[in-house]
Amino acid sequence: MGSKNNPPGNRGRNPLSIFVVLGLCCFFYLLGAWQKSGFGKGDSIALEISKQTDCNIFPTLDFEPHHKSVLIVDTSKPMTKIYKPCDVKYTDYTPCQEQKRAMNFPRDNMIYRERHCPPQEEKLKCLIPAPMGYIIQFPWPKGRDYVHYANVPYKTLTYEKAGQHWVEYHGNVFKFPGGGTMFPQGADAYIDELASVIPIKDGSVRTALDTGCGVASWGASLMKRNVLAMSFAPRDNHEAQVQFALERGVPAVIGVLGTIHLPYPSRAFDMAQCSRCLIPWTANDGMYLMEVDRVLRPGGYWILSGPPINWKTYYKTWKRSKEEVKGEQRKIEELAERLCWEKKYEKGDIAIWKKKINAESCQRDSVNICQSSDADNVWYKEMKSCVSPYPEVSSANEVAGGELQKFPARLFAVPPRIAKGLVPEVTVELYHKDNQLWKNRLDTYKRIKLLIGSTRYRNIMDMNAGLGGFVAALNSPKSWVMNVVPTIAPNTLGVIYERGLIGIYHDWCEGFSTYPRTYDLIHASGLFSLYQNKCELEDILLEMDRILRPEGSAILRDEVDVLNTVKQIVRGMRWDTKMVDHEDGPLVPEKILVVTKRYWVGSNNSTSSTDE
Repeated sequence: MGSKNNPPGNRGRNPLSIFVVLGLCCFFYLLGAWQKSGFGKGDSIALEISKQTDCNIFPTLDFEPHHKSVLIVDTSKPMTKIYKPCDVKYTDYTPCQEQKRAMNFPRDNMIYRERHCPPQEEKLKCLIPAPMGYIIQFPWPKGRDYVHYANVPYKTLTYEKAGQHWVEYHGNVFKFPGGGTMFPQGADAYIDELASVIPIKDGSVRTALDTGCGVASWGASLMKRNVLAMSFAPRDNHEAQVQFALERGVPAVIGVLGTIHLPYPSRAFDMAQCSRCLIPWTANDGMYLMEVDRVLRPGGYWILSGPPINWKTYYKTWKRSKEEVKGEQRKIEELAERLCWEKKYEKGDIAIWKKKINAESCQRDSVNICQSSDADNVWYKEMKSCVSPYPEVSSANEVAGGELQKFPARLFAVPPRIAKGLVPEVTVELYHKDNQLWKNRLDTYKRIKLLIGSTRYRNIMDMNAGLGGFVAALNSPKSWVMNVVPTIAPNTLGVIYERGLIGIYHDWCEGFSTYPRTYDLIHASGLFSLYQNKCELEDILLEMDRILRPEGSAILRDEVDVLNTVKQIVRGMRWDTKMVDHEDGPLVPEKILVVTKRYWVGSNNSTSSTDE
């Protein structure tokens, strides 16, 4: 038997060797700092030290007794803050696009529809309730065509767009026939016509942008063809377009072309469209079309269906003069030529342009070129009436910025931004290691949450996406992932798009541009360490609760001390939690916190709720 001071496993050990090994273990613990980079550079080092170092001198070493946060007990305050439900009037609360705040801003250039976030003292410190009768979504692909009325109880579109087959109301569900203003015969027939000009079928076109998306019928139909569309539309208190899109399981955000840049990198999309989006393309010296040009990849396509196309047929219906609509189309044609876009098709209501692959292949008159050295630095930056320059090429046949492989080969091919050394500290070797790292981590996640990759988690968000390794490893047709690159993290969103994935820039000190209850699963690696000294972790967690669906889950990977703080906060948020060790063992200071949001709904008694 061993004494209290000399357990059996340590008897006969040289005290010096014990201290040396303990020192190595402490050194191993400190390696957690590498996690903040977001690229997982320290895993291989940590694993090697685990193999070489015998940290089992003390058999009683384990995570629970030795790595808990030390809390100073104040008997005057409860240990855990309990977050109460918000009033039911906040059921569809969107903090940065609220109508009341929006009306304080000018309507010129849609400024009032842009992001206007509440100051710290006005942020809600409560839990957004689900509406009474809320029901878990239909599994994909049924969910693409049917939505529970109780989840989005707004019928405006059913009669305002009745003749265009946007959405129909049947009993307790909405049905989406796939129609739209410019494709009353259905989005599939519309896309078939586009595919006669645009190589949609062979994987050349993978990412698309829908400006003014309606209920995202175009994006929903493109998914059947392995094309991911990022759709946006402004917040609308009655039509709830973006809310319908996300409820269907289709990517969308609240957004508008106003005065600030779109939150996407340059050369992001293979294809963009305006289907009667009513954006004034010729206004402000063509600034809005210049912004589309910035995010459109060289060789990409722009589709315009609706005014002023086919003006000879519709000018009376539009209640406009021939001269006015003819002049508008002429201005668009001239602007497209200045942008180095070549018109490829015009028939009926549809016109299609193709962007030239480089500046060498374009002969244009003098044009105002943007002077900014970084076309990806766009968060809250004002747009200007200037054209983003093409990256330089060495020959007339070279694609500016680099040619992309067809999807799905594009997913794991080395992105041009990395191959050309345009992403600081990210080499080709590190890119391949990052892919392998996330493959291993996904295996772990699937053991923890066996439903990852199934229809249970349709809408997924990665809050700190890095190089997109998480979604690339997932690669499931049953799910899509919104890859968020924080504005204070290394700018890797261009790499993510070059892999054939979609995402957005965002600052997590503010609310995300989406409705409540729009994501089934949230993943966050290193996020809380990244923001620990930037804003309140409480606010980030409350925002996660807002956008997570009832019975949805989150996987939070971070340093243990940070996760202990997070765990303490979420204990008061109606989340069930489970802490899991790192893949390489309990001595690695990085842990995984798995949480599930309980099902509960608001009630008519103001802030009371039903917890089921």
